[in-house]
Amino acid sequence: MTERTYVVTGSASGIGQATTNRLRDAGHHVVGVDLRDADVIADLATTAGRRSLVDGVYAATNGRVDGVIACAGISSGDPITVSINYFGVVATLEGLRPLLEESDQPRAATTSSVALLQSLDDYIVDACLRDDEVAAVAAAGGKGAFVYPSTKRALALWVRRTALTEPWAGNGIPLNAVAPGVVTTPMTAPLLADKTWREIVDDAVPMPLGGYARPQEIAVVLDWLTSPDNTKITGQVIFVDGGADAVLRPEDIWQT
Repeated sequence: MTERTYVVTGSASGIGQATTNRLRDAGHHVVGVDLRDADVIADLATTAGRRSLVDGVYAATNGRVDGVIACAGISSGDPITVSINYFGVVATLEGLRPLLEESDQPRAATTSSVALLQSLDDYIVDACLRDDEVAAVAAAGGKGAFVYPSTKRALALWVRRTALTEPWAGNGIPLNAVAPGVVTTPMTAPLLADKTWREIVDDAVPMPLGGYARPQEIAVVLDWLTSPDNTKITGQVIFVDGGADAVLRPEDIWQT
């Protein structure tokens, strides 16, 4: 196995931490990015923090990265969710793309969510895809439960559209997203600890195959998507959800 250099955002907890651990255990060099307990400290909700990420990663890698895995995100109805889950992720992937171009086998992936299938706010999604952060954040005010799925839908659409472009596919960089179901992380712990909320979650995200996922199970897929073995999968949103997608839309797979 050849050692590769990865950047993982959200590396201090949850899926990001599990992915970081998996890659390091395999002998790879991983630059972790988070608000704390990371190699690069950066607040992806802010423009300055996004610049710090790029500068810090560049210094830690001498300007060459083989894989970028953008896991940083929050589950909240607060408008800051838009800045972190969409604009922070896009800034990460776009900001580090020049470093990926220096790799012989560059790969990139991010985390969307099965929540992209839930009720959302079309204006938030549209504003994100127009790259209008001010409008998207303003639209999220008072939208509560619609905010998180809106950011995850927007991110999935961005991946689908962007992966096919010259800077990505044209430069041989596969770009994909995973869409986990319910994962047992610090982010979901308060919900799952409450019986009423747990029943609501189970109804919204039914997972017949094995129940809730562990972060390590999502890390396996992110690892493979950003490995040299992935040579043709790009622009995909891969549901790692214990069957929730198939339950929620059993026949609504492709549009003609």
